[in-house]
Amino acid sequence: MERKQPARLADVARAAGVSVATASRVLNGSPHRVSDQLSERVREAARRLRYAPNVGAQVLARSTSQTVALLLHDVTDPYFGQIAGGVLAEAAHRNVRVLIADTGIDPDSEVQHLDSLRGYRPRAVIVAGSRTTDEEAEARLGDHLSDLLELGATVVSVGQPGLPGRVVRPANREGAGELARFLVGLGHREFALVAGPEQLRVVRERRDGFVEALPPDADVVHVPSEFSRDGGYAAGQELLARGSLPTAVFVTGDVQATGLCTALREGGVRIPDEVSVAGFDDIPIVRDLTPSLTTVALPLHDMGVKALTAALEEDADFPEELSVGAELIERDSTAPPRGK
Repeated sequence: MERKQPARLADVARAAGVSVATASRVLNGSPHRVSDQLSERVREAARRLRYAPNVGAQVLARSTSQTVALLLHDVTDPYFGQIAGGVLAEAAHRNVRVLIADTGIDPDSEVQHLDSLRGYRPRAVIVAGSRTTDEEAEARLGDHLSDLLELGATVVSVGQPGLPGRVVRPANREGAGELARFLVGLGHREFALVAGPEQLRVVRERRDGFVEALPPDADVVHVPSEFSRDGGYAAGQELLARGSLPTAVFVTGDVQATGLCTALREGGVRIPDEVSVAGFDDIPIVRDLTPSLTTVALPLHDMGVKALTAALEEDADFPEELSVGAELIERDSTAPPRGK
């Protein structure tokens, strides 16, 4: 059977009745404006001919590509899933491609993925995830990102400042402080703080913001936990094993909080009648828990949109740091402690 040759850009242009330059502007992400009518004609011709852009040729012609590299700590975590959703939605609107890599929380793993993506000559790199306390590894990652900046790529991190390039910075410390004041206002003075891995700066931001907003007479028990549902479940079992429960528990991530609530329910603890529980992030599932979870909401999808916007913005006056606010969402998992 004779193998059919792939369609060329010139074939698409001929089928759409436009110049090759116009077809290229539509299909290759040019900033030059093309009318909606012409754009649709070109895209329809490309679909009909099953045209696929030659990425290698684009890279040679431009010394870069229309590809954005997105590095996530955990693609299965709803926190990162919503950020990725925002990036992908904005990328579709701007006609750019996104390559996603799951790196874990190790900066050296992020470096390895960056090395593997170099051949694509990405137009931009977005690193979404908390920075760590490993200064040497963070420095190695910073050096690799600086190299990409020198090659003309844009670099954006979603989390804490410290890496080269722009940053989308959520109000972790401020949101945790607001939650602490809310729980104190309900009458709570005995707390358990279920925190994620200590090497993650986001954990320290949320933990410190919460503790610093508590009054001097507050009693706080710290319970370490993995940043996962199973980590939260194990933390709930540890609290039950201690025998004496606090009146309120702050969990530094909603995914952890889902596991913790399950462990407490299995242990016969009624939420919030016996223990109030609150989380952080406002991932969609916590609205459907029984009881629904009080939490601090971050606009995760919008954070992804902001990250992609910052990644593609070439204006030198564009701000280097984009701050993202946090909002306390009161639901059914918190109430005044017994006897109040």
